[in-house]
Amino acid sequence: MISFYKVLVFLHIFSAILGMGPGFILTTVVKSGKNMTELRHSYAVRHKLHIFVMIGGILLLVTGILMGILNTSLFYMGWYVTSLILFLIALAMGPLALSPRSKPIKALLKSHQGENIPDEYYGLSRKLFMCEYIENGIFIIIISLMILKPF
Repeated sequence: MISFYKVLVFLHIFSAILGMGPGFILTTVVKSGKNMTELRHSYAVRHKLHIFVMIGGILLLVTGILMGILNTSLFYMGWYVTSLILFLIALAMGPLALSPRSKPIKALLKSHQGENIPDEYYGLSRKLFMCEYIENGIFIIIISLMILKPF
């Protein structure tokens, strides 16, 4: 018989694939746009992928905390606590860093006339992508901690 804990572990791993997988390509998707029509389409695709990232992220947090509640020794393991703290930092980056940097881009995509991509977009996107690269780096550290459990 499969224990509830093993089901949680399965859901946790599945959520990581569902949420983090698409999260790593969000930047790449929009870099392919060569004109405003393609760029708008790229951001629409990005938005749809982001839904998977949000669902996976919520499931990751819930299953991870539930595993800690069922196996309280996890709260005494450095890799688990560090991963949880890093995940909460990455989660906070959404409203604190990513959203403020994506709003001007959304406004530009909505208001710009013509097919040429304005120079202003490149500066705005560079700032957004840098935050996303930092967040992806945090997720790589978290994944490494989950696999290696070094401390």
